[in-house]
Amino acid sequence: MSGPVSSLKERLEAQFAHAWQRRGALAWALTPLAAVFAAVSGARRAAFAAGWLKSVRVGVPVVVVGNVTVGGTGKTPTVIALVEALRAAGFSPGVVSRGYGAKIARPTPVTADTPARLCGDEPLLIARRTGVPVWVSPDRVAAATALCGAHSDVDVIVSDDGLQHYRLVRDVEIVVFDHRLGGNGFLLPAGPLREPLSRRRDATLVNNPFERTLPAWPNTFALKLEPGDAWHLANPALRRPLAQFAAGAAAPGQGAGTQGSQGALRLVAAAGIGSPERFFATLRAAGLAPQTLPLPDHYAYATNPFADVAADAILVTEKDAVKLGAWNDARIWVVPVEAALDHRLITLVVEKLRGRSSA
Repeated sequence: MSGPVSSLKERLEAQFAHAWQRRGALAWALTPLAAVFAAVSGARRAAFAAGWLKSVRVGVPVVVVGNVTVGGTGKTPTVIALVEALRAAGFSPGVVSRGYGAKIARPTPVTADTPARLCGDEPLLIARRTGVPVWVSPDRVAAATALCGAHSDVDVIVSDDGLQHYRLVRDVEIVVFDHRLGGNGFLLPAGPLREPLSRRRDATLVNNPFERTLPAWPNTFALKLEPGDAWHLANPALRRPLAQFAAGAAAPGQGAGTQGSQGALRLVAAAGIGSPERFFATLRAAGLAPQTLPLPDHYAYATNPFADVAADAILVTEKDAVKLGAWNDARIWVVPVEAALDHRLITLVVEKLRGRSSA
């Protein structure tokens, strides 16, 4: 089963994502443009480092969770887990984000009821999962300043993405990769890198459900995303362990044997995230064997990709679910994931923040 690719932009993104994993003809042909990109981005970094372009400290320590590659890698569950870890350590965190596709002109707070089309899917998911103050703006300095002004108890800001937003002074930088790591190792547009792999950072997380060996980089930790019980989109109080979705089981929510007596459960998994295969691999590791429907990252669901899908149950990510609230499709179940952060990473972050706070 293949996912809908609804625009020329999305087709090109898919083509480049494939090309960026190898040093093929297209990648080599684009290396002159990559050299231009390297010169421009390097000059910008140097200008901030020299003070020619001004960086702003917002009054509380800042932790940036971001990418050096294009595309999703698992930052959002990392931000959620980090917020919970910081609260457990006695901090009062807030979160700022660009809000992919957000239709805003000024710093805006995100609540559990904010429409995803206004604030972006990831900030909405973070707000719903954590309950901490979340503000969005293309200018993360403005978002952080507004958040701190509205919530005087907040004593640390976590920035969801924004590694290259150098105007925001940060105290801790965490770079998240998935199984693709740095791809072919080339900078944009010849490869997926926004910055060189050698870029300094305080810690690196690798979100890799395929259990490959971690790269030998300093302060590098595995990021484990563990699925929880699925919840029903139309009735969130209804929850089922993933084992109940195994082939041949009764359809969740139906009487025992209803589907099983007619044959195997027709199961489809759909994901509009940076690497849908990560979600599918997580389900397979839980013993499921679904048909898969990969969707473009941040898929807007302006049209229904499930209208012609023959399925008894459709499993989606939480990031997709925040855009499906008005849909009346009883087949849709949402699979939450929890990021398990290495305690050594949490200790590293907390120690740096406490050192900064007491400075």
